[in-house]
Order: sequence, then structure tokens, then C-alpha cells
Amino acid sequence: MELILSICLIASPGTCREEAVSVGLEKPPAPVQCLVGAMPVIAEWRETHPKWKVLKWRCAAPGSSGREI
Repeated sequence: MELILSICLIASPGTCREEAVSVGLEKPPAPVQCLVGAMPVIAEWRETHPKWKVLKWRCAAPGSSGREI
């Protein structure tokens, strides 16, 4: 399962995209597991990407992201 982050550059709010972050879950993954584990993953991602702002997020199957928004 992947955590799909909708992100925008802080310095250029019109520059937005989706970023997929792999969430290590047991198989088959339950959506509730992704929801419960999302906050720490988002916090860690934000620390390592200070130029980006997370606007929203969702859980999805692998390969459901990577598009410009």
C-alpha cells in the first residue's frame, strides 16, 4: 500500500504534484492500517522535504500516483 501525498512547493504554490510514499504493511494490507500509520510517515517526509507543503493525503494501491496536480 502507498501513501499518496498531494504536495506543493512553499516558494511556488502553483507547483504541485503527487508523491507516493511506500508504507510497509503486512499482506494483504488493510486500508485502516495505512490510515493509522500515516501521520508518522508524513511527519518524517516533511522533515526531509522542507521546501514542500503537504496539502492532503490518501492511501492507495501501488502505482496510483506520480501525476502533476
